[in-house]
Amino acid sequence: MIQRFIELGEGYSDIYELIELTKNNQHRLAHMMAFHTDVKGRKVTSLIAVMKPTDVGEFQALYICREGIPNPHITPNKRFDLFKELADELQKEIIEITIKPSNEFKELALFYQYVIAILRLNHYIPALK
Repeated sequence: MIQRFIELGEGYSDIYELIELTKNNQHRLAHMMAFHTDVKGRKVTSLIAVMKPTDVGEFQALYICREGIPNPHITPNKRFDLFKELADELQKEIIEITIKPSNEFKELALFYQYVIAILRLNHYIPALK
């Protein structure tokens, strides 16, 4: 199984693309998630739509808007509210996790490996076969 983060951006205007992708693929949607972190003193959140693996090729996409939205528990904001409204509409709970920021890793690929390990250990995504 291949599990890969597909980065849409940092959550400014690309949050609307994440919302549309999620709406149009709701039959494949496994989870909606929010990763909270601290980047150089800024409390920020990444929003993620985790899709179910494809039948052919066993590819699992995790669409992410990385570290560009203020943490909604500290600074309420419309972008998170839109994501929450979609979760309510799709009857999904937003799974919230606090993680290390991506800038603590030498390469972005290492950050994504770290996050995939957390998701596997918590059984949010399947283990490797």
